[in-house]
Amino acid sequence: MEKIAVATDTNSSITTEEAEKLGIYMMKMPFTIDGEEYIEDVNCTYEEFCTRLDNGSEVSTAQPVLGDLLDMWDELLKTYDKVIYIPMSSALSGSCETAMGMAQDYDGKVLVVDNKRISISQRRSVLDALVMIEHGMSAEEIKTYLENDSYNSSIYLAVNTLDLLKKSGRVTAAAATIATIMNIKPVLTIQGGKLDSYAKERGMKKAEKIMLHAIETDREKRFSQGNSRIYVAYSGSEENGQEWLKFVRDYFKDPTIELYRLPISIVCHVSTGVLGIGVMGYLS
Repeated sequence: MEKIAVATDTNSSITTEEAEKLGIYMMKMPFTIDGEEYIEDVNCTYEEFCTRLDNGSEVSTAQPVLGDLLDMWDELLKTYDKVIYIPMSSALSGSCETAMGMAQDYDGKVLVVDNKRISISQRRSVLDALVMIEHGMSAEEIKTYLENDSYNSSIYLAVNTLDLLKKSGRVTAAAATIATIMNIKPVLTIQGGKLDSYAKERGMKKAEKIMLHAIETDREKRFSQGNSRIYVAYSGSEENGQEWLKFVRDYFKDPTIELYRLPISIVCHVSTGVLGIGVMGYLS
């Protein structure tokens, strides 16, 4: 049976420690703070990034150095027969398409999965890949399954501030000002990798309820025929994340719901103080 390595990037909400424990290989994504490039867990931690963002620093995402990705694949192929690489959605970054192009030079030994996912849903795909390897599936079968399953997930995010969305041009300055005065909290959704507007509510508590009802509807209409699991996420303060986790667990009466932090690539666009929730199918 062929030996298959599973690799992903830090957009998957998988920490360096978790990756080492699970045997997952990680591409650490770069980002910029005040024009200077950093790499997560190399020269800047998640906590340091959030602190500097809260203190007014300018932040942005960046694509990985192509040579670093090739070096990772080359090193893995010294030990493994094939590599399955699961990057963030092609709808959110050009890095997936770039990786697919580079993989063509590896004669089928590197398979890049365009999974249309990010954060907690991308994480689920990586874990499912490990399950399929244990069940003896081939690298090609795993890639096909994950790409066919890519839309079997749903994420909602309640955004605390519109400052970064205003800077990126996703909302106008006038709309951001009105939203701040009226305490309007937008609820965004990620379906198939695209970040879109879902609803607007006055106050975070109402926005939270909108997300919970959306998840209930998704479970009823989209996931009723198979296994599904709820995950919650946050950016910035872990204390706020833990409070959100308790609230969601109590609401759904499910103590198994897990909490993860949103990746820096998302925080660069939505800032800290974000609460998220997702539901997706999974392999047991």
